Amino acid sequence: MINRIKGVANTEEKKRLLSNFFSLAVLQGANYVLPLITLPYLVRVLGVEYFGLLAFATAFIMYFQIIADYGFNLTATREISIHRNNHTKITEIFSAVMSIKILLTLVSFLLMTLIVFSFEKFAKDWEIYFLTFGMVIGQTLFPVWFFQGMERMKYITYLNILAKSIFTVAIFVFVKQESDYYIVPILNSLGFIIAGIWSLYLIRKEFSIKFQFQRMERLRFYLVDGWHVFISNISISLYMSTNTFILGLLTNNMVVGYYSAFEKIVRAVTSLYTPIYQVFFPYVIKRYKVNKMYAHKIINKLLITSFASSVVLFSLISFFSDLVVSILLGKEYLPYMNTFHILTLLVIVLPSAYVIFNLALLMMKYDKIFMRLYLFGGFVNLFNLYIFVYTYQMGADGTALSLLITEIIITLIAISIYFKGKR
Repeated sequence: MINRIKGVANTEEKKRLLSNFFSLAVLQGANYVLPLITLPYLVRVLGVEYFGLLAFATAFIMYFQIIADYGFNLTATREISIHRNNHTKITEIFSAVMSIKILLTLVSFLLMTLIVFSFEKFAKDWEIYFLTFGMVIGQTLFPVWFFQGMERMKYITYLNILAKSIFTVAIFVFVKQESDYYIVPILNSLGFIIAGIWSLYLIRKEFSIKFQFQRMERLRFYLVDGWHVFISNISISLYMSTNTFILGLLTNNMVVGYYSAFEKIVRAVTSLYTPIYQVFFPYVIKRYKVNKMYAHKIINKLLITSFASSVVLFSLISFFSDLVVSILLGKEYLPYMNTFHILTLLVIVLPSAYVIFNLALLMMKYDKIFMRLYLFGGFVNLFNLYIFVYTYQMGADGTALSLLITEIIITLIAISIYFKGKR
């Protein structure tokens, strides 16, 4: 086993790949483990209803995060990876993408303000939505795509873990009763914003990248380049954030609270696979340009490994499901375990979906297919929600079922397209 590891790390490039993987694995673990640490505390101190309100607000604000992110977490990563040795070009990419993201954040804020004060459901808790919007600002300031493209993931890890650890501890210090629910989005937003400001300082100090105003045609180029992934991200939201959002519109904060708590556990498990495609994304793109066969071999191995390990994970979670939910959420959640059991099936589906969508299709420059598949999935999910949640009023169970069916359908189609294109 030791010899095998030495064999993998026998070149500078592979050493960097391993370093990036471990950095992102630690980061991803922190991103989901830290919220899981506060999850049992918050659901007990705030109660299901206030926890549901915060989950609904987060789902709503996610739409504006998608607008501000555009498609840059993938397309800008790709551009940075290709031109990483060209300082002038990297400065151009960084400056253009940051300019666009800031403008999109301002548009998002104006749009959110208009919606919040136009509908009573939002207006009565307007402070929560504005406080939660800080997450959008922080995400705009934090150029994850730059560090990924440069394959310097350790910076992302240090920044995120330090900032989020501080504010995780702060939740236990400042949130003591139900009436403190508004403090949670303040702390979450501050964690994002401080990490973002710090990251910009590091980019200037470590990479000597200074912001420069770009011509309009350069901004237009990067907007067009990210368009297909942007539409894909909107489509993804039709069965990610939209599920929680529509559930909140059709039911109440309590139902949203139960569903969101279960989904957070499942997302935490599937997030273990996120570092794989984040690390391998710039790597396989470089390999694909030189040796397509070798790049496809990497994808095939990742698919097999992801699927096999996800089946093992699903089996463990299913066997210990009652124990996991009792410890993390409390025994009052046990009567709603049917929703949790449906969602746990995503543990088998999502890891393969991550590899096929975020690695294979984008590696092959199937941006339009990527977009159309997610758009199709979004409409399939809306149809499922109409059937299960609106027509048959299945509530959280129906929402979980809608998400599961959608993921299975589009993942199978994507795998078929990949293997057909590969041949």
